[in-house]
Amino acid sequence: MAQAQRFSELALHPALLSNLSSLDYHEMTAIQAASIPVMLEQRDLIAQAKTGSGKTAAFGLGILSKINPSYFATQALVVCPTRELADQVSNEIRRLARAIPNIKILTLCGGTAMRPQIASLEHGAHIVVGTPGRLLDHIGRSSIKLSTVQTLVLDEADRMVDMGFYEDIVGIVAACSPRRQTLLFSATYPPDIRKASEGFLRDPVEIKVDAQHDEQQIEQTFFEVANEQRNEAVAQLLLHYQPVSSIAFCNTKIHCRELTELLQERGITALALHGDLEQRDRDEILVLFANQSCSVLVATDVAARGIDIQSLGAVINVDVSKDAEVHVHRVGRTGRAGERGLALSLVAPNEKRWVRLIEEYQQQPAIWQSLDTLTEDGEHLIAPMISICVSGGKKDKLRPGDLLGAFTNEMGLRKEDIGKINVFEFSSYIAVKRAVIDQAMGRENTCKIKGRQFKIREIT
Repeated sequence: MAQAQRFSELALHPALLSNLSSLDYHEMTAIQAASIPVMLEQRDLIAQAKTGSGKTAAFGLGILSKINPSYFATQALVVCPTRELADQVSNEIRRLARAIPNIKILTLCGGTAMRPQIASLEHGAHIVVGTPGRLLDHIGRSSIKLSTVQTLVLDEADRMVDMGFYEDIVGIVAACSPRRQTLLFSATYPPDIRKASEGFLRDPVEIKVDAQHDEQQIEQTFFEVANEQRNEAVAQLLLHYQPVSSIAFCNTKIHCRELTELLQERGITALALHGDLEQRDRDEILVLFANQSCSVLVATDVAARGIDIQSLGAVINVDVSKDAEVHVHRVGRTGRAGERGLALSLVAPNEKRWVRLIEEYQQQPAIWQSLDTLTEDGEHLIAPMISICVSGGKKDKLRPGDLLGAFTNEMGLRKEDIGKINVFEFSSYIAVKRAVIDQAMGRENTCKIKGRQFKIREIT
């Protein structure tokens, strides 16, 4: 029997199918076509798929296909490695669930207060999406009951193990119903993850798709570089190619900090993302990168998990990865949504063996270019936007439209001067064009929103 290719061919509730059509979800991606029928058969699943392949919609539909809205208990649990990914997953499932009345989806992550989460759990939630540490906290306090879970999803399982969450996951799985369906999604599936997950799954179906990228979509180039010239070479690549936004991958936190300092000295707006950051600082950096107030995000693989930037001009492998699958996963962050992507890799002479592994894995030869052939098109790579932090958020009943109205009416900006607006619990961020920052900040560093004065500060 031929595999279904369109959502309309699936045995899903008519309301779900109607909503998918309204979202312009018609043709399934490879991972969706391969995995959703398996989920609808209630089989356990191991699915290997890269970020951006449509896996969230895949397991989201698997979850929603059997949710009973009239039963107020936790029927599905999705465990994610980072708060950012948990937020993205929750938002995507909410979009998919729009046509089903009274579905409650709750996000449980660290970095936010426990008390409101406990209060929300007391009222019941059909679907819970959370990070391992915070979920274990709730299990320890008996504020969450997982014995009713019918579907357990371990999203980006490889990175959860990399980040040291294996023991936490064991505790979470033990609290779930033994009769559950377990879905494991992972960008890579090395032997240690396979061994670690064996006890969680019952006769799972294994699916592997989308491991490779379309070379027509992503231009990959390798550059040989001496170890001590690596950081200067990154600046050289950025000033030659001038990508509006790029991620530079380093293997260590120390290297992230050193490279960021050098780029900033060279007039490039760069920020470092690594494991030593407080959650609030991490959130702010990701907002600045997503709204184009930062041109270059310098990150470790683990810290970059959960980042979903749709339009990413370039990926720079400052340190070439020893794992070919990790290399492919990094590269897959560019060239998405039909856009052309650029992947630039710096390779020291003693690292060429790792490139040979990448060539074997991708089944195509590496294209090499000399750094000497590059010309610097500009002295700087300045982000086009600057972000303003507003001292009010959801707790103050602020919405994006309120901030847009205030900055156009109060500060006299044009709508086209304003970029992305993000509203969080206690603060908000609004991106404005660099040329109008003085006008946007006003004289008093305050702005009247919904009749109230809020402090504002430029983030530099």
